[in-house]
Amino acid sequence: MPATTSIRIDQTLYDQAKADAAAEHRSIAGQVEYWAKIGRAALDNPDLPVSFIAESLASMAERREDASPFVPRSRPQ
Repeated sequence: MPATTSIRIDQTLYDQAKADAAAEHRSIAGQVEYWAKIGRAALDNPDLPVSFIAESLASMAERREDASPFVPRSRPQ
């Protein structure tokens, strides 16, 4: 089990995390960690759209057996 640390956050942010966590089937801590990972990656890669970063992180977390194979689109001729 990974080590944990308690932090204080604004009540409004907590409430938003609680709502999003329920919708995404995550714990509140898991939701805040998810936001932090996306935020860190966005800061490290300012030229990439946040939606691309979020989708990339989700695909990296997907089990290889459950992944969809990449199928390139054919080029228009």
